[in-house]
Amino acid sequence: MIQPIYLYGSEVLRQKAQEVDLTDKEGIKTLVQDLKDTLAVAEGVGLAAPQIGVSKRVVIVDGTELTDTYEYLKDFRRTLINPRIISESDTMCTFNEGCLSIPGIYADVRRPSSMTVEYYNEDLEKVTETFDRFACRMVQHELSHLDGDMFTDHVAPIRKKMIAKKLVGIANGRYTTRYKSKIK
Repeated sequence: MIQPIYLYGSEVLRQKAQEVDLTDKEGIKTLVQDLKDTLAVAEGVGLAAPQIGVSKRVVIVDGTELTDTYEYLKDFRRTLINPRIISESDTMCTFNEGCLSIPGIYADVRRPSSMTVEYYNEDLEKVTETFDRFACRMVQHELSHLDGDMFTDHVAPIRKKMIAKKLVGIANGRYTTRYKSKIK
């Protein structure tokens, strides 16, 4: 079911999400489907459960719409349940990021260029996977949401000053989205 996306200023986005009870198979299935339905309508490349108001450690990423730019993402769809970062590279890279929870704001963010993550997939199988390039960036961005972190927390200080007024505007209800959204 399509859920509203919680926007900057919503308390749930700043909370550390709780691990999912892996025995609650029906609850997990419903949450994952809600994330997929919501992401499809919002036309993003990733979504974390806190972004739909559920403080649980579940994210989805879907890079298939980016194959014009990143051909290697043509089959890249992942559901990560209770993900845990095992390692990150010392090598860093910068990409321009945006977020469905922060409409209209984009900024360059520097993050590790690769990382290894342990997680459970939709079938509740334990997976250890190494991500690199833009796939890594998508996963990193979504995993940050699980710790109450947003991409704007990682931008250069001068850029933070430049976007501060816009962030306050979003938190105060001055925003437009093409998808269902809310602040709570």
